[in-house]
Amino acid sequence: MLSIRLSRVGKKNQPLFRLIVIDEHKDPWGKAVEILGNRNPRSKEMVLNVERVKYWLSKGAQPSNTVANILIDQKILEGQKKHSVTHISKKRRTKMDEKKAKEAPKETPAAEAPKSETPAA
Repeated sequence: MLSIRLSRVGKKNQPLFRLIVIDEHKDPWGKAVEILGNRNPRSKEMVLNVERVKYWLSKGAQPSNTVANILIDQKILEGQKKHSVTHISKKRRTKMDEKKAKEAPKETPAAEAPKSETPAA
């Protein structure tokens, strides 16, 4: 089965990623079936051959999680970002939940205040 994924090229500390079509069991630095574009994460520049990406998707090539998110951003695929690429530790998630819980009571009285100020008819 073919997959569409990123292959890192470029110098040390100067990454550049190629968007390639390759057999899913092969090494990403091996010979690719086709190079579909490239992405520079430092300048946020993205070059894609949209027609070829759509062609390979129609032939059944599966995008990796990161590539699927990129294609959704570029409006090539439809829908929401289904694949979570980042992982948040349990400790960090509990801190984020606690912070949301502290902020939530502050927002609700402000939302209720305009309702009480409206005169009753």
